[in-house]
Amino acid sequence: MTGTMENDTLSIALSGRIDSGNAQEVEAELMAMLDQQAHGSLVLDLKDLEYISSAGLRVVLRVRKREPQLKLVNVSAEVYEILDMTGFIEMMPVEKARRVLSVEGCEIIGRGANGAVYRIDKDTVVKVYHSSDCLPDVQRERELARKAFVLGIPTAIPYDVVRVGESYGSVFELLNSRSFSKLIAADPEGMDTYVDLYVDLLQKMHSTHVKPGDMPEMKAVALDWVHFLRDYLPAPQAEKLVALVEEVPQRDTMLHGDYHTNNIVMQNNEVLIIDMDTLCVGHPIFELASMYLAFVAFGERDQSVAVNFLKMPYETACLFWKKALAKYLCTDDPEAVRAVEEKAMVIGYARLMRRTIRRSGFETEEGRATIQLCKERLEELLDRVDSLTF
Repeated sequence: MTGTMENDTLSIALSGRIDSGNAQEVEAELMAMLDQQAHGSLVLDLKDLEYISSAGLRVVLRVRKREPQLKLVNVSAEVYEILDMTGFIEMMPVEKARRVLSVEGCEIIGRGANGAVYRIDKDTVVKVYHSSDCLPDVQRERELARKAFVLGIPTAIPYDVVRVGESYGSVFELLNSRSFSKLIAADPEGMDTYVDLYVDLLQKMHSTHVKPGDMPEMKAVALDWVHFLRDYLPAPQAEKLVALVEEVPQRDTMLHGDYHTNNIVMQNNEVLIIDMDTLCVGHPIFELASMYLAFVAFGERDQSVAVNFLKMPYETACLFWKKALAKYLCTDDPEAVRAVEEKAMVIGYARLMRRTIRRSGFETEEGRATIQLCKERLEELLDRVDSLTF
């Protein structure tokens, strides 16, 4: 039995077996270590614990009575099953041991705000989260993906959580899948086929109703964006921007929140959507705004940004956006398409401006140029856009 201290947390590693033959001895040693080392919280590391009997479980309960902040980590599948059957996972935090996975040399399929997706082999991919403290985010995305799947949305359900370096990742089975970005780059002449499939799935999502409270509301997030910009835009523009978002009606329809061609894949002639951590509900204008950012705005000043992100020429990405928007709106009228595009642009540039400022954009030449571009676009748009709905 060994103990280490880090940030006022005492971590004690247990090993071997704890049963009626040694439970008293283990308990005495544990209590002695707790008395000797001042600490704020306690972690029992069970990585090397092979078995625990009812006598051992009673030791854990007595330790928890003394240490309310007790957490069990690196629990093997066998020991976790015992803890699950006896109700321990409902009484205290219990974290399973995770298998370790390396993504060194693996192809990056896509990269987003929260993580990057790597192809491990022809059958599987893993989404690796940027933050080391991401387990709640991993579990949240798994739950959102499950809810979407139950509602009929074709998505890959993560089947394992793994350790990747200092962070965690979710593993998905995506047998021989290819993203729409790669398919379009390889066959630009077949773009219309991919536009149709892309929009069909988008419309399916936007016609799916979600129970209240099951997913975050996108309007609340967008209101945070525009309220933030009150300190950076002229007062009349800022107030109009806030008013426009406030007037968008609440909707219970499902939105993906990051719907671009990296996140739509073809697997055995079936179209699937991945990267479900941004799943939410709201008016479709919020979805269209994120799409405009991905296909157009991110590469507006530097087209290589879009090329590196979507793996297709910037002109191809812009054309795909125009075709997809017209298909989604069921119209070939360029004025009607442009009117909705400008509504999406209002939210898109507001989001991009806030994002750049929060990422220390004023401290770099590139950041300042992006902020100025967003201000100019918003000034033009807010002169003529009087509603964000369609």
